Amino acid sequence: MGMLKEFKTFAVKGNMVDMAVGIIIGAAFGKIVSSLVADLIMPPLGLLLGGMDFKSFAVTLQPASDTADAVTLNYGQFLQTLCDFLIIGFAIFLLIKAINALRKKEEAKPQAPAPPSREEILLGEIRDLLKNKD
Repeated sequence: MGMLKEFKTFAVKGNMVDMAVGIIIGAAFGKIVSSLVADLIMPPLGLLLGGMDFKSFAVTLQPASDTADAVTLNYGQFLQTLCDFLIIGFAIFLLIKAINALRKKEEAKPQAPAPPSREEILLGEIRDLLKNKD
């Protein structure tokens, strides 16, 4: 029963909710980048390279037969996925770099010393009374 209670505490703290939101936004961002690469980057790049369609780049290992489909290595699709990965990786790099810059600014700010605790004040008063007693 303790594990269930601990999980409930974890979920209510917001950690789980934050993680779920991050995963959903990450998946949506991945779809946007995939569309960017497939629909906006690869067509002009293929046109510049003589009208090539990267999705159709493949090496046939075994031709199709009556009973089986062709066996191919689809390296054009791999190139497109690699572009997706590079764009997502670069975007995450920029995000982490911005977060680290904000953290450094926050750490660089001079912080006022914390006020003395009640115990420190009482000990100081006791010290002063003992000094004056002599």
